[in-house]
Amino acid sequence: MKKIALSVLLLGTIQFSFAQDDATTEEGPKDGWTKEGNVSLLFSQSAFNAEWTGGGTSNYAANLNLSYTANYRSGDWSWDNRLLVDYGISKTKDQEFTRKTSDRFEINSILGKQINESNWYYSYFLNFKTQMTSGYVYGEDTNGDEIRTETTKAFSPAYLQTGPGMLWKKNDNLFVNISPATAKLIFVNGDFTNVGNNQVDIDAFNEAGGYFGVEANESMRFEFGASINAYAKFKLMDNISFENILNLYSNYLDNPQNVDIDYTANLVMSINKWITANVAFQAIYDDNAVQAFQIREALGIGVTYGF
Repeated sequence: MKKIALSVLLLGTIQFSFAQDDATTEEGPKDGWTKEGNVSLLFSQSAFNAEWTGGGTSNYAANLNLSYTANYRSGDWSWDNRLLVDYGISKTKDQEFTRKTSDRFEINSILGKQINESNWYYSYFLNFKTQMTSGYVYGEDTNGDEIRTETTKAFSPAYLQTGPGMLWKKNDNLFVNISPATAKLIFVNGDFTNVGNNQVDIDAFNEAGGYFGVEANESMRFEFGASINAYAKFKLMDNISFENILNLYSNYLDNPQNVDIDYTANLVMSINKWITANVAFQAIYDDNAVQAFQIREALGIGVTYGF
């Protein structure tokens, strides 16, 4: 029920953006390249001296976000490309290690051929997403010192989805791609799946159903199913934009009722040309990783540069 409710909420948000877009008038799309990029650095910090009695621990956090689009149009052909990079860290005085707060590298590409000058296109899409650095779980040794255990690496896991479908596209900021025949590949590092490796506990491995769905002594998992990719970006006010990114996937070959969900919402409030306040929310459901929702939220004020 939670997955159904979230899906309805997300699709309702996109439908709301359709209504927002219909209320505006735009010139028709022009041939050639349209490129746009944005990079922002958010930073927060707190410090307390030894005499501070109100409680608190000195800490800092930083987040770097990069988004870049390169879209091409020629007659009834369109090719939309989007790069997303998001990386954040935090450190408190009492922690031995710096910890990640976000880590995302994603490429989306959709090739479309327009049908009879309508908003519909025959399409072929590709989506690749992974992380850039290792991930850890943290604990303590017998002496009470903080220790960490590596659970993921750069490009482990990495996900590749591709397939033909139908694209509904109002403009570069509002589209939905439906692919009923999507191939999905999950790549992992063999260090986490080789049962002869002392790092792998075979009993825990089998109980977890593999490593991100990949079986023992394998480094890849193949799935075949259906996917929906939607994007909606619109202005709430002159200086406030709201971006929605939704990916849904169902694997025909294994528990198709367990729909993978990846939804991201970015609210950007421009204070001036350089300073913005950003709110990011991400919800992920992937039963190959964990049978529960993964939720991330970030709020910060920082420097933004558009290019």
